[in-house]
Amino acid sequence: MYQIGGTIKEVLDSVHQNKFVLPAIQREFVWKPEQIARLFDSLMQGYPFGTFLFWKVNKQNCSKYKFYSFVRDYHERDNPHCPQLPIFHETELTAVLDGQQRLTALNIGLSGSMAWRIPYKWKTSPDAYPVRHLYLDLLAESVEDDETGERYRFEFLTEKRVSEAGPGECWFKVSEILGMQAGPAMLEWLQNRLPHESTLPAYTTLHEFYRVVHDKHLISYYEEPSQNLEKVLNIFIRMNSGGTKLSYSDLLLSVAVAQWQGDARKEIHTLVDELNNTGEGFNFSKDLVLKAGLMLADIGSVGFKVENFNHANMAILEKRWPDVKRSLKVAVQLLASFGFNEKTLRADSALLPIAYYIGHRNLDGKYVSSSTYRDDRQAIRTWLIRSLLKTSGIWGSGLDTLLTALRETIKKEGDDAFPVAKLQEVMAKRGKSLQFSEEEIDTLAEMQYGDKRVFALLTLLFPFVDVTNHHFHIDHVFPKSRFTKTRFKYVRLPEEEWDELKEMGNSLPNLQLLDGPENLEKKAVTPANWMETAFTDDTDRSHYCKIHVLGTVPPTLREFREFYDVRAAALRHKIVDLLGVSKEAAE
Repeated sequence: MYQIGGTIKEVLDSVHQNKFVLPAIQREFVWKPEQIARLFDSLMQGYPFGTFLFWKVNKQNCSKYKFYSFVRDYHERDNPHCPQLPIFHETELTAVLDGQQRLTALNIGLSGSMAWRIPYKWKTSPDAYPVRHLYLDLLAESVEDDETGERYRFEFLTEKRVSEAGPGECWFKVSEILGMQAGPAMLEWLQNRLPHESTLPAYTTLHEFYRVVHDKHLISYYEEPSQNLEKVLNIFIRMNSGGTKLSYSDLLLSVAVAQWQGDARKEIHTLVDELNNTGEGFNFSKDLVLKAGLMLADIGSVGFKVENFNHANMAILEKRWPDVKRSLKVAVQLLASFGFNEKTLRADSALLPIAYYIGHRNLDGKYVSSSTYRDDRQAIRTWLIRSLLKTSGIWGSGLDTLLTALRETIKKEGDDAFPVAKLQEVMAKRGKSLQFSEEEIDTLAEMQYGDKRVFALLTLLFPFVDVTNHHFHIDHVFPKSRFTKTRFKYVRLPEEEWDELKEMGNSLPNLQLLDGPENLEKKAVTPANWMETAFTDDTDRSHYCKIHVLGTVPPTLREFREFYDVRAAALRHKIVDLLGVSKEAAE
């Protein structure tokens, strides 16, 4: 039944009193700060807010289901999920089926905050996630932007940024509108902060914002009275599956949540967070964990389809969840011990066969470090690296078919050791050969710094570098800072060679894998000067050059091209020795 609801203030009051809640069938909050700002701008311009779909849960049924409150203070790392509410008894509730993102955005903007990671800062650093609140600039000109269509200036800002407001800025903290009175009190508030000539335009903006939040009845909705969860789930999928910002995994997670006896949402979110906090950090998604559940629980199809998340399959997955969880944790610990993290793991799906193997053999955390399994770990590492180095991409198209075939192979052949040969045979039959052609070898030998495959190849070339402690760096032999016009001029290199030399300086023949402390010591010093200081003994210096395939290291950048060509040939030869060259791979 279609109804006209109340004001934004009234709806938020209901949210804060847990009268409006989120059902277990929900999607994660996915909006960016800019989207929240645009929502508030749209409300100020009088654009339609959209209709909501509410589910009225009767008193006698409210204790049968799990409910969650809306995110208020969003933190990308520490608080991205909706908190679960205690069981309700004899309390009539309104669960939001459609409009969850909009209500969460209003809740964050009007009552909470956002904290997202500053690019290039470490996930573990507390300074990487500054807390920001939504502000409205009362002095920004109310003129529509031709490109964005925005008229009002809403932004998420830190307190420090607000305190540094420049001339012509008056940042009003959006949350303060909830407790503000209109009329004289509002005008007095502005007069205490602004010069006389700025008061009227600021008042016009602030008063309109007050009306949007307190006075205008903007909430319209349909209410679903059915108490049948299956019917409600179907409505939710129908309402949301067409939305471009709703990931399919959110829908499937909703299906899983609705059919587990325990708290599937909490289990999956917790596991994703634990996996991503392993080692230097990964970026595994719910999608991957859900697919891992299908694969590791031996459910017939690993396809990402609603029918695979039926009641019977979810009962199997819930029963086997402890084993699934353990296997994934051990597998991710193993990848971290190989030195991989979110920046260097090219394909997250490569984790799944390894996790299945660990589960199949019922291996625990000892597998990661025990000398008993050293050869088995090395077999997995080599197989994984080969799969990540393939230019064509092993873990892309046809993934479900490949994973199913690999699962069957491990089930039949993986009782005692990781069946590398059999897996490669199965992969080759499906057009996923791990053999390398001459062209592929050439591509690898010329890779640029920043390519995710560089780390994998360097660990294969230089296995003596300890990557288990995560204190390693991909280092430029001749420092990157040397490849500038000024430096080229200084050593009198021909100008027509500069662009090519700059590219060569960022290519594999000028890269090496170093322990972190060594790289910090080396910094921007030329390799010859650094080795002179680091190794006083000629034998030690020669040994270092030999194991790092450096050859004769020239004293200046002027001789770099000769050094590059010699090392490029040596590295290519070593790559061929390690990976082999197959005529079949080229056909």
